[in-house]
Amino acid sequence: MSSKKKEISITVELDENNIPTSIDWNASDKEGEDIAQCRAMLLSMWDHQKKDTLRLDLWTKEMTIDEMKIFFHQTLVTMADTLQNATNEDQMAEDMRDFTAYFADKMEITE
Repeated sequence: MSSKKKEISITVELDENNIPTSIDWNASDKEGEDIAQCRAMLLSMWDHQKKDTLRLDLWTKEMTIDEMKIFFHQTLVTMADTLQNATNEDQMAEDMRDFTAYFADKMEITE
C-alpha cells in the first residue's frame, strides 16, 4: 500500500508587539500561485490523548470587523456541514444552520 503525504505551511509575520502583520500559507496540492495571503485564520487540532482541542486563532491588523463577522459566519456554516458529514447528526447540523442564520441576521451580514 502506497502512502501519500501532503504538506501545509503557515508563516506569520509579527510586529514589535507580536501582533500579526501578515499571514501567508501554502499547500503541496494547492492550485495556482505558490503562496497565498490571508487576513485571519482559525486552526483547531484534536489531541486524542488529552481529549482536548488545540487552537490557534490569528488575525492581522488589516482584518476589518465586517470581514471578521463574515469570516465567523462562514466558519460556523462550514462547521455545521462538517458535523453532519463526520457524525451523521443531521438534526444538530440543521440546528447549527438555524443559528448561523440568526447570527447573520444579528451581525447584519447580507449574502
